[in-house]
Amino acid sequence: MNSLELLYQLFLENPRISTDSRQIAAGSLFFALKGEHFDGNAFALDALAQGARVAVSDDPSLAGKKGIFSVDHVLQTLQDLARHHRRQFPVPVIAITGSNGKTTTKELVSAVLASHYHTHFTKGNLNNHIGVPLTLLSMPPQTEVAVIEMGANRPGDIAELCAIAEPSHGLITNIGKAHLEGFGGLEGVKAGKSELYRFLESHDGLAFVNQNEAFLQELAQGLKLVVPYGIVERLTGVPGFLEIQLLAEQPFLELAFLTPERRSQTLQTQLIGRYNAENAATAIALGKYFKVPPEKIKKAIESYIPSNLRSQLIRKGSNTVVMDAYNANPTSMRNAIETFAQLSSGKKVAILGDMLELGAASEAEHRAILELAQGKGFEQLILVGPLFEEVKTSSVLHFASTPQLAAWLGQHPFSDTHILLKASRRIGLEKLLDFIELIQASRFI
Repeated sequence: MNSLELLYQLFLENPRISTDSRQIAAGSLFFALKGEHFDGNAFALDALAQGARVAVSDDPSLAGKKGIFSVDHVLQTLQDLARHHRRQFPVPVIAITGSNGKTTTKELVSAVLASHYHTHFTKGNLNNHIGVPLTLLSMPPQTEVAVIEMGANRPGDIAELCAIAEPSHGLITNIGKAHLEGFGGLEGVKAGKSELYRFLESHDGLAFVNQNEAFLQELAQGLKLVVPYGIVERLTGVPGFLEIQLLAEQPFLELAFLTPERRSQTLQTQLIGRYNAENAATAIALGKYFKVPPEKIKKAIESYIPSNLRSQLIRKGSNTVVMDAYNANPTSMRNAIETFAQLSSGKKVAILGDMLELGAASEAEHRAILELAQGKGFEQLILVGPLFEEVKTSSVLHFASTPQLAAWLGQHPFSDTHILLKASRRIGLEKLLDFIELIQASRFI
């Protein structure tokens, strides 16, 4: 029995993983991971004292100590263990990546599949080189299908995650201007995301390809196993194509699809924006492919309520806040502005914060977003952050930081207004909610 098999046997006896010595589960395996400002090896003995069964360490000075499981590289061992665990499950493993919408799509797909199968899926945004292994290692024995979200901010990230998760199926939500700094431009983003297609191609995997996304059609050329799907003007039942129809946006999306008996099944979502229509369409398509009964697809999507600062409609007193402040890049910012402009409401105020990780394209992209927003006729346009300061004009309000804007809002409250909050996560626009006419909050309209 080699060291990986021995470690796996220990894991099976108590399948719990700890990476934080302050939160040790009794009998768990503690992995002494390293970060930019910490070295988990320094806490290995503390983890053992707090109840960890073993501490996986790559510090030679700890080798031979009681409870220490010595390895050459802790992170690599965690990833190898996760891959080994994944290989014990002869079930569909669906990888989801993309520039925008991957978390919402993952949640919708998981909701649909979970209505009919024992479905294991990524919790929160555990979608990187540590999160994916942790997600795989938490797969319970009864898993019938797994949905794994994969994030990336540089070339090679998706290939690395595919080598760990070994997906049998996969999809890219879209290709957009996200993490341009790390990828070196849009072509780098396309190449990085398409690493999922390349893995599927070389491992006889199946790709779901949204035919409404031109970049995806281009990148999918040459793939042997493809299931095309997309939003169409009307349902025709074309063989081999999973059709979804967008019926209305008022403001919530209404969609339809054909049942196996070729009857039209309509559903009313709690989602806004054409971009979310694509996310919901993906979930419907996968539900149809995996033979989830139509009524279960309908119920799962109709029951889904967005959360975690993503496309939420939140009532604050007499105001309605469109909270979309989890993240932002030029593509998602443009989508949010267009959707907000289409809402049938009275006064509208757009509060936009900096888009990060754009590298050399930052100034041009911020200027383009400003010009777009200025052309929408909003009652007021407010910008936040140093990057927008570089392109601001005299006709808009600008604040260096969210706390400065919050102080201003305390003296200038809005009423009977629809307010868009959109920015990269680190700008922290969600903190403004308490300053937007703080009366009472109900979850959704």
